[in-house]
Amino acid sequence: MNASPSAGAPSWSVGGIRVHRIDETVLPPATGAWLLPDATPALVTAQDWLHPDFADAEGVLRLDSHSFAFVLGGLRVVVDTGIGNGKERANPAWHNLRTGYLQRLTDAGFPPDEVDLVILTHLHADHVGWNTREVNGEWVPTFPNARYLVSRTEREFWAGQDMEEARRQMFRDSVVPVEEAGLLDMVDIPVEGAGIASGLRLLPTPGHTPGHVAVELSDGGHRAVITGDCIHHPLQFAHPAVGACVDIDPEGSERSRRALLGSLAGTDTLLLGTHFPPPTAGHVVPHEGAYRLTPVPADRH
Repeated sequence: MNASPSAGAPSWSVGGIRVHRIDETVLPPATGAWLLPDATPALVTAQDWLHPDFADAEGVLRLDSHSFAFVLGGLRVVVDTGIGNGKERANPAWHNLRTGYLQRLTDAGFPPDEVDLVILTHLHADHVGWNTREVNGEWVPTFPNARYLVSRTEREFWAGQDMEEARRQMFRDSVVPVEEAGLLDMVDIPVEGAGIASGLRLLPTPGHTPGHVAVELSDGGHRAVITGDCIHHPLQFAHPAVGACVDIDPEGSERSRRALLGSLAGTDTLLLGTHFPPPTAGHVVPHEGAYRLTPVPADRH
């Protein structure tokens, strides 16, 4: 079942930048227990601040699939492209979706033909799906006038892997067509991050995948960071050692998560979670020897 998010794209202001959340689908309740197997109900319910937005009363985690989109320096930018429609996927929750994502993206002011830049935090199936759409039986770039950016480390890692068939399928329908169209750019990400445009940087947050990046926006002294899968769920603020079952380097993922949370704690930087359900965004604050998220509600336009 695909969720139907309410009308009006939620958005947050970062100085003069307005960041829109483009909803794709609510992930099934079983997702949290599969993705974060150490996030036991007891661990979740002990963090009462997670309820009711981020977890239910029984400790079941809530997770979403969405993109973020914004205009910066005249560029229309989309960060991560979700699961996509009509994709053959091994995960039943991702298989052959039929959502209104593209219409929501368009309604928010980002028609596919007018998007200039697509940033991929990493190359997993639920982050690259709308890279392409099916036209006359062929997978073609959804954003034909955009440059798609990915970490060079990320693309080269997967190029060197003997991938299982499900992952090969994902690359065939959602990555290779973009490459064959000459639209994919690989970016070297130094330790201090890579500047992409004024006010836009990619931050290395390896572990979930070797070339994973977070995305930093800044304008007029205001700052925001989009997590990608460095952090899947706010529970990981309280328990940074809780990792995802699909982390390629679990220890590296924890290091990146702790470093990011530590750098943001007590600051005014807005953190936007790529899989966080509404309210999705907030500030990182110290809490009981770790951290918690103080939500910042979205506007709707």
